[in-house]
Order: sequence, then structure tokens, then C-alpha cells
Amino acid sequence: MRFTSERRLGDGVLEREFTLGEIPGILWTPGSAPAPLILLGHPGGLRRMYPRLAARARHSAAEGYAAATIELPGSGDRPRSPVAEEARAELRQALAAGRPAGDDIIDRLILPLVEKSVPEWRATLDALLALPGIGGPVGYAGGVISVGVRLAVVEPRIAAAVLFAGSFVPRAMFGEARQVTIPLHVLLQWDDEGNDRQRALDLFDAFGSKEKTLHANMGGHTGVPRFEGESGNRFFARHLR
Repeated sequence: MRFTSERRLGDGVLEREFTLGEIPGILWTPGSAPAPLILLGHPGGLRRMYPRLAARARHSAAEGYAAATIELPGSGDRPRSPVAEEARAELRQALAAGRPAGDDIIDRLILPLVEKSVPEWRATLDALLALPGIGGPVGYAGGVISVGVRLAVVEPRIAAAVLFAGSFVPRAMFGEARQVTIPLHVLLQWDDEGNDRQRALDLFDAFGSKEKTLHANMGGHTGVPRFEGESGNRFFARHLR
């Protein structure tokens, strides 16, 4: 891990950009140490997502958590995947025509992303936990929800997860969802124009966790109420403290 920039934000949070091999990322740390770590998932495009990610990170830092995120494969300045680009174009065409997204499109778009990104998240976690002032337990918050599901299954250092049910889910992920046992807090926007609501509900039903909570709110994809941030903090306080 190599840090490429550093700046102190107005509320005392230290923001550092880094690279891990070819993977760019950002780490935010509060003044208190050691700090539990929350991994911030997102749908890709780190620069485009930065305002929302930074707001989430500063909100977490106010509660005493460090937060980190990385760019997804095929997003931002990283090399594009022709298969994913083709699937994404077909998905947009289907949605524009009012047709449901077919399983083949969803599989080609999401499954390779899960296979590539989860090892990168785990390598990043290795590097982050080796830094002074950052410790476990670790939480995961955000999407792509299939990435969160795979991480919850294969990464024992993740103790709890807040999952955003705002992305398409391959049917193959339902088998993995049954293997998830960590506490879950799932957010669903009821009127999300780009999501299959019933599949999101079925995925929640499939999770094997004994503690799982679903918060469904009215509104579109980007309309998550601000108070859900407080709900997520209370959830992590129960499991990361």
C-alpha cells in the first residue's frame, strides 16, 4: 500500500488516498485510535461517488470508526471489461424499453465483478489492518450487494454488514446468501427504478443470519433517508464495539 495524498478535513478527519498495486482507494481515519474499520462499498466510479462516500466516511468517523473504499474493477480509470460493457449496454436497452433484465445479462455483469473485486477487497483489508491506529472488528457497508454477500461468506474478519439492496442479483448468489451468518442490516428503496424489488426481498429471505433487519423506505435509488445513517451507526455500535 502506497499513500499518494493526505489532507485533514474540517472536522479533524484524516483523508489519505492510496494505491495497492493497480487499485486506487481512499482511507479516512478519526482522531481517536485504535478505530474499528468499516469498508465502504459502492457501484464503481470512485471520483463520481466521492461526495457521497466522503459524507458516509465522515459520518462514521464522528462515531469513532475508520472507513476505507477502493475502486471496483472496470470502473474509474481502471481498464474496462468488454464483457461487462456489453452486458451494461444490454441492460440499459432492456430498462429503456421497459423490459426486465434477463438472468444472462445480470450474470455477465455481476458475477465477474464479484470474482475480481472480492480478492481485491481482502488484499486491501490485509494492508489496512497492518496500519497503526486501525483494528478490528470490521464492518462492510454499501453495495454492490452481491459483493457484500460474497465477502460476508469468505471473509471471517467482517463481523457485521449494512447492505444496500440497490443492484441486480444473480440467482447463483442466493445459495451463497444462505451461508451468510453475520448480523445484517439491509436497506431497500421501495421505488428503486433500476432494481428488482421482489428479488431483493427474496434475497433477504434467503440470508442465513439469525439477526437480520430490513429497512424499506419509499423513494428512488438515491432517496435513502438521512436517518438511515443513524440506524446504521447504532447497528455497528452493537457489533463493532
